[in-house]
Amino acid sequence: MTARSSGWFLLMLATVLTSKAHAQARGPLYLVGGGPQPDHLVREFVELAGGPGRARIVVFAMASASGRESGDEKARDLVALGAEARSLYLTRAEADADSVVRAIDAATGIWFGGGDQSRLTGVLAGTRALAAIQARHRAGAVVGGTSAGAAVASAAMITGDERRLGGSRPPADSTAAFITIDRANVVTADGFGFLGEAIVDQHFVRRRRHNRLLSLVLEGPVRLGVGIDESTALVVEPDGRWRVAGESVVVIYDARRARLGPSGAALGGTGIVTHVLPAGSRFDPAAGTATLP
Repeated sequence: MTARSSGWFLLMLATVLTSKAHAQARGPLYLVGGGPQPDHLVREFVELAGGPGRARIVVFAMASASGRESGDEKARDLVALGAEARSLYLTRAEADADSVVRAIDAATGIWFGGGDQSRLTGVLAGTRALAAIQARHRAGAVVGGTSAGAAVASAAMITGDERRLGGSRPPADSTAAFITIDRANVVTADGFGFLGEAIVDQHFVRRRRHNRLLSLVLEGPVRLGVGIDESTALVVEPDGRWRVAGESVVVIYDARRARLGPSGAALGGTGIVTHVLPAGSRFDPAAGTATLP
């Protein structure tokens, strides 16, 4: 090996090692599908934030109109487990305040409460607060949430709205949502981008939300969908691999290698890989492989 090629090799090796170090520094994600949160899930979130006596957690509950009360309650629950915790119920103007950024900069954990995910993005998107949260996650802080707080983790976020209720056969019951697998029907918006490679859905089995997630992964551009059921957590480890905790299942639709119908035609595909993963299961999104407990 010449001196020049040796120098090039060492430079490339240093780049790879630096990239791996940065990837490993990214904090975990702790995404709960809504519903009652088992005590062991809350305790694990505290542990991931540093554990009793070290965890410093900021709660954002703006997804709910009653979030001031629920955010304070969540903070009290975390304090009871040994964390230092506070709830910040912000307006959009307050999300750019220096005091808010300082609180986030000191946090080892961020938690987003449930409700309407569009309320969360409406307050935080494009603000200094969100930039600070994203920076803390890159630096190793755990970011989590439940229900709407899980949905915002996607880069492409499901809003909960659809364009054509029932397609060509609208139901008499207006609450019968997402009863079709259809193109250009499920409304999405920009989420917070903590999980860029997949679309997150929640209350998944309990509320029968298979149609909307299948529609999205078949239509793309994101071809990997993860549906988290209630009282269940999808944990994204710092190395990018996933595991499941809690009482129900996580359902994964992987259409990245599927054969899809042509654009403009009815939505369809073959070779879509489905995984139904109970607690203790793992999934490697890079390899597309899953293991049961």
